[in-house]
Amino acid sequence: MTVTRFAPSPTGYIHVGNLRTALFNYLIARKTGGTFILRIDDTDPDRSKQEYVDAIMQDLEWLGLTWDRVERQSQRLDRYHAAADALRGMGRFYEAFETPTELDLKRKKQLNMGRPPVYDRAALDLSEAEKDRLREERGAGVWRFKLDQQRIEWADGILGDISIDAASVSDPVLIRADGQVLYTLASVVDDTEMGVTHVVRGNDHVTNTATQIQIIEALGGTPPAFAHHSLLTGPQGESLSKRLGTLSLRDLRAQGIEAEALLSLMARLGSSQPIELRMSLDEIADGFDLSQFGSAPTKFDVNDLFPLTARKLHGLPFSEVAEDVAALGVPAEKAELFWHVARDNITTRADLAAWWTLFSQGAEPRIAEEDRAFVTEAMALLPDPPYGPETWSRWTAAVKEATGRKGKGLFMPLRRAVTGRDRGPEMADVMPLLQKKPHL
Repeated sequence: MTVTRFAPSPTGYIHVGNLRTALFNYLIARKTGGTFILRIDDTDPDRSKQEYVDAIMQDLEWLGLTWDRVERQSQRLDRYHAAADALRGMGRFYEAFETPTELDLKRKKQLNMGRPPVYDRAALDLSEAEKDRLREERGAGVWRFKLDQQRIEWADGILGDISIDAASVSDPVLIRADGQVLYTLASVVDDTEMGVTHVVRGNDHVTNTATQIQIIEALGGTPPAFAHHSLLTGPQGESLSKRLGTLSLRDLRAQGIEAEALLSLMARLGSSQPIELRMSLDEIADGFDLSQFGSAPTKFDVNDLFPLTARKLHGLPFSEVAEDVAALGVPAEKAELFWHVARDNITTRADLAAWWTLFSQGAEPRIAEEDRAFVTEAMALLPDPPYGPETWSRWTAAVKEATGRKGKGLFMPLRRAVTGRDRGPEMADVMPLLQKKPHL
């Protein structure tokens, strides 16, 4: 059975970059009838917050990305320490004591010599006496996994065949000096013990994947099928890393973006398939094909979400927005008519408020000076509400007869006087919704 996972760290809100990872793993599981695990990677006690765990779940539920079970790494620390003991027992785990400054000097020296800046494994040459002395002087060291310095290869679901020379990669630190278990080890243990079969994540993890494959194999596991999607950039190709905090899912939701718009865009962005609005996750899953995605950086423009949001709203039946309309104070007998009149003229649900203000309180009229006398005469011919579906045609016919105006010269000044706008719904539909006679 297919098993996938989304493993966010609860140190902040989910943003659009995280969403691609969550969505791809979710769709793979759903398309195959598999299991989708939400795994909270909270091994960092200082930065992990329960408020972010709650927010992650709320954001995923808003999108409909429901999980089959939840796991928390903070509750599995004993499993990671057992794995660390196993690695020590087989001679694949060693303690190292270099300070950050010493490591930086080593890297600079290697670069100056034209060598890759990888850890030189000096700690492997330390005697037990030297280790004891360093522990007394500096405290506990970090624990590194000893890589087999050979090529690590896998067939990536997006990038194709990957081959990385382990000699060009530093032995990864798996446990910090303060005892904190790092992502690389915890992820390996969890993926192995939870039976994860497919892992999709950003291509900034490719080197991590190489080292994790060796750790998985050292612990007797079978690596999952890996795929690495491209990273998002801004619309001009600029880095999004500094802006991701403003592109959180809750910020997009607050801007009125609809869940289906966001999912439809993210399920196709960076692929060879056209972006099309889909109204359900089942539809999105049916058309999802990981092999259609490329490795090039993918441009993301938040403005692309608004036309998709508008398209979704334009097709919604009244039953889907009845609560939104009622919250505006629209009378029940006018509510459905209001929605059918307003929906083709909004981009987000928040735009409904301005339309109801117009219908209930009236608009600030826009009257050109050359039309003022004409509009004043026309308004004298308009009775007080309530108005019906025939009001517009009867009124404009009376105005035409009284003034001799016709065509655009008749209709446009009256539209502007009533709605304050050049464009919008059919005026025959607007008039029955007006609660007050337009004022000049």
